[in-house]
Amino acid sequence: MAVTDEAIARIKAMIVSGALRPGDRLPKESELAAELGLSRNSLREAVRALSLIRILDVRQGDGTYVTSLDPQLLLEAMSFVVDFHRDDTVLEFLAVRRILEPAATAMACGRIGEDELDALEAQLAALVPEPSVEELVAADLEFHRRIVRASGNSVLCSLLDGLSGPTTRARIWRGLAQDDALGRTLHEHRAILGALRDRDAEAARSWATVHIASVERWLRSMP
Repeated sequence: MAVTDEAIARIKAMIVSGALRPGDRLPKESELAAELGLSRNSLREAVRALSLIRILDVRQGDGTYVTSLDPQLLLEAMSFVVDFHRDDTVLEFLAVRRILEPAATAMACGRIGEDELDALEAQLAALVPEPSVEELVAADLEFHRRIVRASGNSVLCSLLDGLSGPTTRARIWRGLAQDDALGRTLHEHRAILGALRDRDAEAARSWATVHIASVERWLRSMP
């Protein structure tokens, strides 16, 4: 394992130094192994590991390439790992979301366009009177995703997307067990949207915090 770790570190160093750039094709396995002073087996294991976390892209019959290294691509690995956490850690993920999402909502205040605000309004209006839990969860996810995207920070957007695994489950539980989940969700969404229309960053931040905290409070009350 230590040999594979060394191989990973060597390839990482090449990317960080700029010797390998996004989109570059790696040298042939035999050439790269000789250049780095590694066995071909350890190099192969390193490439496999780096491809799993989207640093490298192995194309059969074509070679191995450095990916675009875009935050959304790299943070997909975090989303994959997050889904394996136990349900009793959901509150910890929600606590992180409560730190990040209100900040993203406040950032969006000065950037979101009127067309996007109208689209959010239309989305809220389009929700049927008695949606299924799945419809309610999907609408909630899309509402927040649009706002976070408007913050203009792709890293923040990707991080919050990665946290959607456990928080999605929390929303489902809430929808199944909490009275008037639709009414509460729509009220909080409309308050966030109103603050965005008013370009009131602090009110938007506060309502986003309230929205997430209400899910946390319900989860903490569960036996």
